[in-house]
Amino acid sequence: MYPHSPPPMGRRPRNPYNGHLPLPPVHPQHNPRRLAGAQLDVINSFLSPQPQLVGPTTLPLYHWKPTLPSSPLPGPHKLNMPNRRKRRNDSYSSNGLKRQRLDSSPQQQKDSPLIQTPLPLHRPDQEVAGTSRMTPSSSNNFHSSPQPYLPSHTIPGSTSNLQTYAKDKLSVQMVELFEACQQQASDLLRKETCRSQLQRDIQNIFPMARLYLTGSSMNGLGCRTSDADLCLVVVGSMNRFPDAIYILTVLQKLFKSLSYLEKIQLIRAKVPILRFKERGSGLEFDLNINNTVGIRNTFLLKSYAYADLRTRPIILVIKKWARYQDINDASKGTLSSYTLVLMVLHYLQTLKIPVLPSLQKDYPECFNPSMEIDMVPEGPRHIPRYISRNQSSLGELLLGFFKYYSTVFRWDSQVISVREAKALPKTNSREWRDKFICVEEPFERNNVARAVHEKVKFDAIKAQFAESWRILQQRKDLNSILPVRAIINKESSKR
Repeated sequence: MYPHSPPPMGRRPRNPYNGHLPLPPVHPQHNPRRLAGAQLDVINSFLSPQPQLVGPTTLPLYHWKPTLPSSPLPGPHKLNMPNRRKRRNDSYSSNGLKRQRLDSSPQQQKDSPLIQTPLPLHRPDQEVAGTSRMTPSSSNNFHSSPQPYLPSHTIPGSTSNLQTYAKDKLSVQMVELFEACQQQASDLLRKETCRSQLQRDIQNIFPMARLYLTGSSMNGLGCRTSDADLCLVVVGSMNRFPDAIYILTVLQKLFKSLSYLEKIQLIRAKVPILRFKERGSGLEFDLNINNTVGIRNTFLLKSYAYADLRTRPIILVIKKWARYQDINDASKGTLSSYTLVLMVLHYLQTLKIPVLPSLQKDYPECFNPSMEIDMVPEGPRHIPRYISRNQSSLGELLLGFFKYYSTVFRWDSQVISVREAKALPKTNSREWRDKFICVEEPFERNNVARAVHEKVKFDAIKAQFAESWRILQQRKDLNSILPVRAIINKESSKR
């Protein structure tokens, strides 16, 4: 739909594993009581991604910091980045134990021009079609140190904040809803603490297993009341055990013996899961086995979530709207939250002046679907911050979203593709034939909206888009399509 500006030719960090696989993310000998302080720094830096200089033009969205195992396992483990020179990254430790964590974000030094003189949204010497990217500065210096949690609307290194996009009533309401409902550092810390404890217990049975927090809890698109999704990668186990159901059955027995878990339930769905709650907090988890595409999706969506400040608020509002309108439940033949997120990203990509690019097209080496799963979180840190010349307010983008799916997008002949950043023509292939809604999964390229298989449900979804656009266009008031205050109060009552 639009020409892409080429990715910057900055240097890339050296592969920290030096060709070896890492140990599991959390070692069984870790003392959980000693992890709390480090985990808090990790979660804080996760929720407020900080810039770090990785190359002349590179300001990653966040920093994943694996460490070398003391006894590395043999085998290739390389992130292929052709035509790029590599340099030593001093932030990696030569000795240590790898666990699933995000690095304590580096603070900028006082002399950094990114603090003193924010880069403009657009400069004449950066004229490109639709976008501009950050330019190199030889005086940008950073050092590693824990970064305190900052409000979501203030991301250091950005050239703006959410208030810039909230100059009208509708936009202000969207910011209010987002700020009240977005996942906080304490919410993620609670999930991460339970995940790390679970991994230690699981490794008593599967020593090489690695447990990943995935979905909205990890990609930055979750709410305070969001449940947590977990993916257990059991290395080599599938050759010894019949299937995922067997592994989940073994885990179910284990979980029933753990005092901090309750209400353990095995759900034999197409993708079987083990559902359980943390005793006391009531926090619900869904655990699957070796569904690694979910890990890849998590870090792709995280990269999009922080590519532009407006992405997270509009996605949260759309998810709340769809839930309120009763069209956000794949088990009932409507849209899954994942499908809704892809629909929002697709819309933001296809505007005349795009708000988002196609990250998979611009940086294929960072989102290679065959990349080793341990390197998946490493890929996005090589992506610079994307700066759009589109200065539409949040309210304008929300109105445009409803208009796009009410009058522009052709449901009967087009496929939503975030991978290509455009609508693809629907072919007669099995994936798209006779499907009411076609939304391409960015890695597996199947239809994530296949749950919508009844015409009555499809008609109801289209009707909600059209009606919401009509009402919102007239009133410019979020309360006209969504009870903002009631949702905020409900979210607060469940914390």
